[in-house]
Amino acid sequence: MEHLKELRTRIIWSVLALVVAMILAYLVWNPIYNFLTRPICAALEDRGQECGLILLKLQEGFSVAIRIAFFGGFILSFPVIGYQLWRFVAPGLYKTEKRAFLPFLLASPAMFAVGAAFAYYIILPMVFAFFLGFQQGPLALPDDPAAAGDGSRLAGIVFQGSVSEYLTLTTRFILAFGLSFQLPVALALLGRAGLVSSQSLANTRRYAVVIILTLAACLTPPDVGSQLVLFSVVYGLYEISIQIVRRIEVVRERDLRAQGLWIEDDE
Repeated sequence: MEHLKELRTRIIWSVLALVVAMILAYLVWNPIYNFLTRPICAALEDRGQECGLILLKLQEGFSVAIRIAFFGGFILSFPVIGYQLWRFVAPGLYKTEKRAFLPFLLASPAMFAVGAAFAYYIILPMVFAFFLGFQQGPLALPDDPAAAGDGSRLAGIVFQGSVSEYLTLTTRFILAFGLSFQLPVALALLGRAGLVSSQSLANTRRYAVVIILTLAACLTPPDVGSQLVLFSVVYGLYEISIQIVRRIEVVRERDLRAQGLWIEDDE
């Protein structure tokens, strides 16, 4: 019961942090929206098009503000939620285990930020360039006076994006890459706990390649370039994870030898 009460307390603090962060993000939802739309505006500007997203439903503007508030609130409250998780598990850990776990807790938000920045500055421009390439002229909205004098009879395909759909796509990419960059942290933590070894990770490379390729195909459009970029990055993180786990094993073996507790393998 004491553990359940402690868990309830940590969940309450985490929810409160999320709510407060959502309120703060809601107060500045418009600047956050402007920041999230920079990639699509840059892609449209490269094609000489005006940047604009439309509201398909009357209440869509409010729902967009709430979605941005939740997205920003989650990112702002992530350190607090991680700290509450640490406060819950820390009493059951020895001092050595605390020293081993704390660096991973600090590395997790840092790697999430790196993954989100990678998606925002590299992946999203590639994705938007691919999708906008399916437009055909005249690249003007039907009610644009500039298109009235166009003598062509092409059925124009022009991007008139929905705000809700755009934010769904953008936030999904940012969150997906942020979570993907947790791979070294998660595998290193498992290696520190002795649940995986560098040899087992190396032996499962072929399966990791298949899983990463499937992930790249699901998260990116049918564009070989962006798929190869995602595969290269995630697979590189997997190889880095193997080296981190190997380093952890070397340090563990050295410490056990110094204490006279190391047992040589018969093989």
